[in-house]
Amino acid sequence: MSQPPVSTAIIGAGIAGLACGQALSAAGLPVHLFDKGRGPGGRMSSRRLPGAVVDLGAQFFSVRDPAFRRRVTAWREAGHVASWPETLWQVTETGWQPHRDDVERFIGTPRMSAVTRQLAEGLEVTSGTRIARLEFHDGQWWLLDQDDARHGPFARVVIAVPTPQAATLLAGHETALAEACEAVIQRPCWTAWARFDAPLPSLPGVDDDWQAVRLDPGHERAPADDPLRFVSRNDHKPGRHGQGESLSLLARLEWSEAHLELGAEAVARALLDGFRERLPRGVTLPEPTDLGAHLWRYAQPDVFAAGEAVNRDYRRSSAGLALCGDGWRGPRVEDAWLSGHHLGEALAADTP
Repeated sequence: MSQPPVSTAIIGAGIAGLACGQALSAAGLPVHLFDKGRGPGGRMSSRRLPGAVVDLGAQFFSVRDPAFRRRVTAWREAGHVASWPETLWQVTETGWQPHRDDVERFIGTPRMSAVTRQLAEGLEVTSGTRIARLEFHDGQWWLLDQDDARHGPFARVVIAVPTPQAATLLAGHETALAEACEAVIQRPCWTAWARFDAPLPSLPGVDDDWQAVRLDPGHERAPADDPLRFVSRNDHKPGRHGQGESLSLLARLEWSEAHLELGAEAVARALLDGFRERLPRGVTLPEPTDLGAHLWRYAQPDVFAAGEAVNRDYRRSSAGLALCGDGWRGPRVEDAWLSGHHLGEALAADTP
């Protein structure tokens, strides 16, 4: 009598969890993903405003690994991603200047979340469900959500959430994995958005179609006191032309850590004011008609937290628990995908 296929639950439907799910599904293995958000995406998410879509997390991603390049090429051919930005600027002590390098950058189209929505195709995903704890009975895993509803049983559980949240789920089950999570620091980041009815003003010496700008720390100003590190124009992204003018404003990690408890409205105002301060002299920014902010409490892993780079893509235990995510490889979108993809391949290879 044949045995039923080995089932896997994946907690977290960001890019790492989805990549792991796709690798397992490609091997013909059943997978069920759970995510506390309204849909898949994690830090690749977008927010709809009246007349605009703003990206709240990653603003673009780059490619280095051949396996990820093949995946991005397929996304591009299917219309899910496009090259962006084509005009990247940088603000230094000497003012605005073009930023040029040999790195090709990509973005989801018509919004960043198009990437993770494509990854979710064909997978069973339960959204709006926060898994609060795990239980192990008779060689099987059960997942209990915020309402104490039980999901399962599963032969394996992949935890693809930030390491502090993963450590909580692992408590009482896998001490070694929990301790590994505690060694990886996840740093917070505030992201704000601003929508305008009026067009943005022209900037002297800067192309009117500038798409994104990096901001160096202000002169003689500590990073914890200088709020802003990156600004992108959402209506200048592929697939969004014709929308109203809007900005995504990403805070410095040091500033975010120093202002964790600041209210969202105050954060949004501080980041927008930080952008105003870096505009050329005499340029006035119009008042926004929509302004807000979102805190990513675990936005970016500090992969050097333990004194050396984290050099393994994932962690596993003999009891059927596994971890993947950017915390096990690096802060890039590519790192998160590779971590989940490699774990999925490893689990598939070990399945009888």
